[in-house]
Amino acid sequence: MDSISELLLPGSTSIASTLILYSFVIAAGIYIGKMKIFGVSLGVTFVLFVGILMGHFGYVIDDNTLKFVREFGLILFIFSIGLQVGPGFFSSFKKGGMRLNALAVLGIVLNVAIVLGIYYFGNIHDISALVGVMSGAVTNTPGLAAAQQAVTQMASPEQANIMASGYAAAYPLGVVGIILAMFVIKGIFRIKTEDEIKQIENEQEDSKLKPFIVTVAVTNSLVDGKTMLELHDIVQTNFVVSRIMTTSGEIVIPRSSTQIHTGDKLLIVCSQQDSARFNAVIGPDVTVDWESTPVPVFSRRIVVTKSQYNGVALGSLRLHNGYKLNATRVNRAGVDLLAAPNLRLQMGDRITVVGNLEDIDRLADRLGNSMKRLNQPNLITIFVGIILGIILGSINIGFGMKLGLAGGPLVVAILLSRFGYKAKLVTYTSSSASLLLRELGICLFLASVGIAAGKGFAAAVFNTTGMWWVIWGFVITVVPLIIVGLIARGHDRINYLTIMGLFSGGCTDPPALAYANNSTGNDAPAVAYSTVYPLTMFLRVVAAQALILCLA
Repeated sequence: MDSISELLLPGSTSIASTLILYSFVIAAGIYIGKMKIFGVSLGVTFVLFVGILMGHFGYVIDDNTLKFVREFGLILFIFSIGLQVGPGFFSSFKKGGMRLNALAVLGIVLNVAIVLGIYYFGNIHDISALVGVMSGAVTNTPGLAAAQQAVTQMASPEQANIMASGYAAAYPLGVVGIILAMFVIKGIFRIKTEDEIKQIENEQEDSKLKPFIVTVAVTNSLVDGKTMLELHDIVQTNFVVSRIMTTSGEIVIPRSSTQIHTGDKLLIVCSQQDSARFNAVIGPDVTVDWESTPVPVFSRRIVVTKSQYNGVALGSLRLHNGYKLNATRVNRAGVDLLAAPNLRLQMGDRITVVGNLEDIDRLADRLGNSMKRLNQPNLITIFVGIILGIILGSINIGFGMKLGLAGGPLVVAILLSRFGYKAKLVTYTSSSASLLLRELGICLFLASVGIAAGKGFAAAVFNTTGMWWVIWGFVITVVPLIIVGLIARGHDRINYLTIMGLFSGGCTDPPALAYANNSTGNDAPAVAYSTVYPLTMFLRVVAAQALILCLA
């Protein structure tokens, strides 16, 4: 019985008791975090609160063990976040996302401005506590992690615990405040959600970015006898002619030298906004039931699972000449992309090709087409990235600032996910493996932070100072969101569903996004969330760390 008591009672720092403590804190935190209050759950963040509770009751962990688990969990979490947001990080700066990202950046600037105002003119002059409050107010755990790591580098572990207490105090009202800001904007502008949904459905903006399939009849005598190559020069846009039905009813797979003639019917894959060009150049739209028409060709999806094709341009596969195949679409992470020759392939891409089964099988053998290979984690890339991230985080970038164990791996992961193919590094990870890596890292980190902060949490929070943490945290949450919402709706006339996604992504808050999706039944909030999330996540990590390094 004594050995069991040593494992379960407070005070022991043995390896066995430490493992039991971590396992209990994480399991209990995840279980409680799944419970919904008014349709909103806090998720794995409850691991922090369970850790604080156990620390309050005297459970401790050896300092060196605690630091190792905390930092290793942080690196796993931050690096997997970087791999997740990296592919969309640079594309988020394109024209369609510039306005939303500018509004998200404005929200971050306002958050920091309020923190600085409180620090210099308010009643809280502890920047570590304020950064913790800010991270909790905007529900941004990576920001807390980066700031804590910066404080630890400065040999101030007690400040890291104060930061965790501020985060825990502000977090619950942070989630509530984001949703409340949505209601405020809705009330100010008297918005009806049904009208906003209908507007999005009518505009169908998203569909214009996806491949559009149309059948046109060749009636323009000026293009009679033109080859596919010449047709591309005439139309001057990205498109693929998937099949041609000749006047005799024969179905052919066109190559660059294939000619079209008056009376032919062309199955074209293009962008929706370009479809009118084909009516003007070739002829009118017609209806052909291609699926029921007996043809000697088949349409199949081939998965890219061989690493040597990671980063290879689709045009370099020479599908027309080498395989007599047409590629019509490339599906990447659930999104259909037009099969343009300059599109760079990535591991896990699914290419839709049309042609004879024998030719399709030959291409499938070449590209891999093996789901088993996708299930294998690319551990070399992960640990090479971690090495590079730690090295980068240790470099002084000026004014005594370092990116640290949070910023370094984040930057490297973003760069690897976008440009890793140039170094022959495969960054593809299945969604389940990526989620496991991310959740394991954040749980280890939050459990460590909670247990370390638990001893002094009650004394730090349940007093006048703690009350002000909660109040200021609510202000940091709500005021910037309302200002951003007023500009987004009043000046830019952005759809309310998009604003909901902007608020959720600007605060990197999945519970708020879940509320937005469930209350609207539309994917517009998720689209806006994914547009601003990469840049927001990066800047919130940098902002929290910069405040500590500059003012602590």
